[in-house]
Formats: sequence, structure tokens, C-alpha cells
Amino acid sequence: MWMLFAVLSAVFAALTSILAKIGIEGVNSNLATAIRTVVVVGMAWVMVFLTHAQSGLSTINRKSWIFLILSGLATGASWLCYYRALQTGEASKVVPIDKMSTVLTIILAFIFLREEFTTKSLIGCILITAGTLVMVL
Repeated sequence: MWMLFAVLSAVFAALTSILAKIGIEGVNSNLATAIRTVVVVGMAWVMVFLTHAQSGLSTINRKSWIFLILSGLATGASWLCYYRALQTGEASKVVPIDKMSTVLTIILAFIFLREEFTTKSLIGCILITAGTLVMVL
């Protein structure tokens, strides 16, 4: 099931980029990010209530709160930078660079989460990096 959701995530991420590039024309990138964020927040809370997950709020421990807040701050910074780049650059070049987050995530997961870094991971990272360079240059 995770594979289906991962594929859907990629499809929606692609739509996000195209729709944002069209919608951001003539709009301040920070304002556009704020509008997008309000929509995402609303949608997330609708899903929380539809799935009756709100009862889990009281069970979240301090460590989880801290890291979820830090993750939210990183997401906000990412979106602000992404929208600014998208506003001034070509989507076909901005998006591949943004997706270099895959390589960075693999490296950070190895360093901080002690996840396995295999030869296959290394080859994948090299190919993603090379592919990004080919698309951007």
C-alpha cells in the first residue's frame, strides 16, 4: 500500500509544481506560500477529523512535539524557498534541484538515523545527481 501512496505523492507533487507556477504569476512568493499553507492546514485537519485521529493529540510526547515542530519549520522554509525559486526560475529546472532532497535525505538518514547505506544507495544517489545536472545545465 505504501507504494501506491508514494506514487500518488509523486503525481500530486508534479501537479503542485505546475499549478503553483501558473498561480504564482504576479503574486508575491511569500504570499503565495501562505495561501498554499492555509489550504494544506485546512485539508490536514479535515483528514484528522474524518479519520477520528484528533484523540491522539493528548498522547503525543514532548520529543515528538519538538521534532514535529522542527519538521514544520523546515517545511515552511523549504516551501518559501521553493516558491521563490519557482517564481523566478523555470519549473523544469527548479523541480529537479528541489528533488535533490532525495539524495540529501538518504545521506542524512545514514548519518542521523543510522539507516543502511548500500552500494545500491550510492549508485542511486550518483544517478539522481547526474540526472539533475543533465536537466539543469
